[in-house]
Amino acid sequence: MRGERVVITGMGAVSPYGGGVECMVRGLRRNACALCPLPEQEAEGFCCRVAGRVPPVDAKRIPRELRRSMSPMSVFACLAAWEALEQAALPPAPQTRTGVAVGSTLGSPGTLQDFFSLFLHEGNMDSARSTVFFKVMGHSVAANVAQACGCTGRMLAPSMACSSGLAAICLGYEAIAAGREEIMLCGGADEFHPLVPATFARLGAASEEADPRQASLPFDKKRAGLVCSEGAGILVLESLRSAQARNAPVLAEVLGAALLSSPGSIAHPDAEAIGECMRQALDDAGIGAESVGYVNAHATATESGDMAEGRAIEKLFGPKVPVSSLKGHMGHTMAASGALESILCVAMLRDGLYAPTRGLHDPDPRCGNPGHFFAPLRSRNSLVLKNSFALGGCHCSIVLDMFRQAPYNTAP
Repeated sequence: MRGERVVITGMGAVSPYGGGVECMVRGLRRNACALCPLPEQEAEGFCCRVAGRVPPVDAKRIPRELRRSMSPMSVFACLAAWEALEQAALPPAPQTRTGVAVGSTLGSPGTLQDFFSLFLHEGNMDSARSTVFFKVMGHSVAANVAQACGCTGRMLAPSMACSSGLAAICLGYEAIAAGREEIMLCGGADEFHPLVPATFARLGAASEEADPRQASLPFDKKRAGLVCSEGAGILVLESLRSAQARNAPVLAEVLGAALLSSPGSIAHPDAEAIGECMRQALDDAGIGAESVGYVNAHATATESGDMAEGRAIEKLFGPKVPVSSLKGHMGHTMAASGALESILCVAMLRDGLYAPTRGLHDPDPRCGNPGHFFAPLRSRNSLVLKNSFALGGCHCSIVLDMFRQAPYNTAP
C-alpha cells in the first residue's frame, strides 16, 4: 500500500514468560521453554496436560471502575497497552486521536462458563453480575483497551481465531497508510481455559504430551499438535510524519501487509493460499522474495498446518532463507500470537540475532525443505516476513524492516 509510511513506536507484552517485553525477549534469548504442566487438568480427565500460563500480574494497577468490566485477557491487554504507550512516549490518554485494533478469539470463556453454570443451577439470571456481558462481548478486549487508554479514534476488533492479533496489525497499518488515522494501538489477547485445548483435541490438533519441553515441536517429525497458551501483545503503529513531529522513538517499520481468505476446507490449511498471502504482502511492500532475510512462521506443530506452511515457504523463498517458529518457546497464545511474535521479530531485527525453532531436531520432510536453522543466527539482513493463519481460511502476513530515512525500495 502506498501512502503514509507506518512505523512502530511502542510495544507491550504480557506472555507466559511474564510481564513486559524485555522479560519475554530474555526468555527467547535463553531458549527457555515457558510452558508448564497442568496436573489439575489431567486429574479432571482433560487430555491436554501442558499450557503456557501467564505468571501472576498486578491487575490492581488498573482502577477498579475499569477492572470491573475486564476478564483476564482484557487485563493482559490493558497492561500491555500501557507499556506500549510508555515506550512510545504517549500519555495513557493521548491528546492525539488514537485508534484501537485489538483482536481476540472470542469473549472470555471462563466468564461464559461461570455464567452458564450459575444459570443452569439457579434457572434464572437473578444472581448474575451486570458486568458479565462486558467480559464476553466479541469486542470486549478492544473496548476495554480503548477505555483504559482514552482512545477516541476508530475501534476494530477482528475475531479471526489464531490470526486475530496479526490481522489487527494489518488493519491498523492500512488505516494509517491510507491517512485515516495517525496512531493505532494494535494487537491481540487471549486467556487460557481448559475448553480451548479440549476443542482442539476434538479436532485432533492438540498435543497430549506431558513433558513441557517436548509438547510443542513445530516442523519436527515428532510433533503431536499445538499447546494452548495465553497473553497479550500490543504495538503502537504510527505514521512516520506523526512520530517525527513529536520526536518519538522509531523501533521498526511496517513495509507491507496482506489479508486474504481461502474458500477451501474450513479445517485444513491451503498451501496455495498461504503462498499467495505472502506474495501479496511482499508486493505491498514493493520487494521480492529474494530480499527477505528471515521468515517467522506461524507453524503451531499441527500435522497439516506445518506441512502446508512449510511447503508454501519453500516454494516462494527456496531452501536458503532462514525460517523458524516461536511456538516451541511459548506455545500458541492464540489471538495474541501474531502480536507477541511480531514484537519478538522487532527485537530480533534490533539485535540482528534470530531464534531457531525450539525443539526442532529432526525436520519432517513432508513440510518441504524451508530454511530451518538450529542455533541462534546472526544476520544483517533486516527484512522479516511474519505469518499468522487460522481455521476458517484466515491468512495474514506482514513485512517488517528496521527504520531507514529513505523508503526501503528507494534506498541506494
